[in-house]
Amino acid sequence: MMLEMLYSKIHRATVTDANLNYQGSITIDETLAKSANLLEGIKVDIVNINNGERFSTYVIYGDKDSGIVCLNGAAARKAHRGDKIIIIAYASYSQEELHSYKPSVVFVDEENKIQHISKEVHNV
Repeated sequence: MMLEMLYSKIHRATVTDANLNYQGSITIDETLAKSANLLEGIKVDIVNINNGERFSTYVIYGDKDSGIVCLNGAAARKAHRGDKIIIIAYASYSQEELHSYKPSVVFVDEENKIQHISKEVHNV
């Protein structure tokens, strides 16, 4: 049996821009995305803490160390600059893989700079 589990998340990122005229996706600072093990093209769920919106999209990398978190295309209507969001990726794990299961949880500051990374599901 395979179980869908939290793979990684970026907790309380700040939306820096929303670009309605782009084809879609979420642009994430490459350093930040890679710290959460998010590959370009990976499906992510976005949870907007400010307004309760939840939706799915895919990741593209932005400039390294820029702090960018930009919603593109239709997703740009789901958040505004300054909104706090959680970016979540899931993966399927076998029962055996769960013995060594450790998701990546990246905590950021107001400028989307990494504060610390946890390997636990619960808050640190």
